[in-house]
Amino acid sequence: MTSGNDIPAGEHSPLYLKLLAETAKIGWGELERFFARGVLLRVTRDLDLVSVAEAIAADDTAQVTTWLSSGLVERVQAETAADFAARDPDLWAVVVSPWVCVQERG
Repeated sequence: MTSGNDIPAGEHSPLYLKLLAETAKIGWGELERFFARGVLLRVTRDLDLVSVAEAIAADDTAQVTTWLSSGLVERVQAETAADFAARDPDLWAVVVSPWVCVQERG
């Protein structure tokens, strides 16, 4: 998996590499409980899922706020949840407690 920002894997932070190792493909059925708790964040395909998780874990408030205000990262809304349930797309997720970041692939 590439990072999406063209930095060779050896140049990533230890936190990035740890989160990358914890990123996995997951089905919507396994994510529904996180949606119900309001802790599921959708990351658009324009961003690197692991970089978003790293910014959240590092408490990079300025960057996360920018993504949130631009709609690149958002809490999964009911419409999105219904769409995911109907289509069951390829999803990748990583946990950055209390959040679960999810991104559609493919």
